[in-house]
Amino acid sequence: MDFELSEEQRMIRDAAREVAEREIAPRAAQTDETREFPWDNIRRLGEMGFMGMCVSPDYGGAGLDFLSYILAVDEICTACATTGVIMSVQNSLVCGPIEAFGTEAQKRRYLPDLASGKKIGCYCLTEPQAGSDAANLKTTASKKDGGYLVNGTKMFVTNGGVADVLVVYTRTDPAAKSRGITAFIVEADFPGVQRTHREKTMGIRGSSTMEIVFKDAEVPEENLLGELNRGYSVALWTLEGGRIGIAAQAIGIARNALAECLKYSREREQFGQPIGEFQAIQWMLADMATEVSAAQLLAYRAAILRGRGDRCAKEASIAKLFASETAVRCADRGVQIHGGYGYIQDFTVERLYRDAKITQLYEGTSQVQKQVIAGSVLKEE
Repeated sequence: MDFELSEEQRMIRDAAREVAEREIAPRAAQTDETREFPWDNIRRLGEMGFMGMCVSPDYGGAGLDFLSYILAVDEICTACATTGVIMSVQNSLVCGPIEAFGTEAQKRRYLPDLASGKKIGCYCLTEPQAGSDAANLKTTASKKDGGYLVNGTKMFVTNGGVADVLVVYTRTDPAAKSRGITAFIVEADFPGVQRTHREKTMGIRGSSTMEIVFKDAEVPEENLLGELNRGYSVALWTLEGGRIGIAAQAIGIARNALAECLKYSREREQFGQPIGEFQAIQWMLADMATEVSAAQLLAYRAAILRGRGDRCAKEASIAKLFASETAVRCADRGVQIHGGYGYIQDFTVERLYRDAKITQLYEGTSQVQKQVIAGSVLKEE
């Protein structure tokens, strides 16, 4: 098994690291404090081709492999988890399904502006009663002349407050559960689309997480994404890639926590010596370094499978489960190593502690990942 990155992959990683360290990291605390959408960061990433990394050059994308994308998300999230998740949603949850399931007209209409970052996308799946049970949708799309009328409420929509293009999942056959779901591409300025409430999130505060309501929203028939009543398969395919992206986000948070702790352990002195000389601190640092390395390997394996076009539901869930748990553990140790200072907002680990938690929740909770993993291994011979 080859653990070496290609020259191109190393170049992509290094370019992401450079912009993350030089331009994005210095703004991270301000983004967290003001809760403002980090437009400067997103425009810069768009200029670099990072908002549509896997999109074909035919549609304005960078045409890179999936592992290169995961490496870039890791680096951006090490600097700012808010910016990283915006980038991840754009790539995995919006550009991904439009390119994989969209018509030629849809690809040419939407992908160039999304890939350049000129327009922002969001993913509308979760509803008040349908989180982990994604098949239990209440939002409906009823046929009308020339299109559909969409009615319902979507919540926890990352990028929802600023998005121009929405990938929306609806129920088109009330009698069928997962077999009665259809996906649509909805433009934010279509009649009947309303942004109603921005969530005050614990972490990733600049992500503009929004509730979006559809009241007789008019969607043209040509905006149906994929096949009628086959939207659940679109959602599952999309979430495979999305979960690997969130694994990369979690790894970035964990790496940042480790870096902050290494720096602090060398500088902070107690009892006449740097705290890094104490075994209690060393063991926490060792655990953090080991878990980060393991999480990276799991994410890279899943990314390689995804890039080859293989189905990788189990591998994606394993990567997300382990990486998100690692992020929370590393952030928790980060606060502990910093002691009372770790509880103060002036120190980075306080923000990382809040940012890390969401990785255990969105795109499937840790418990849902375990369900996916168990269901898969039980079927294996």
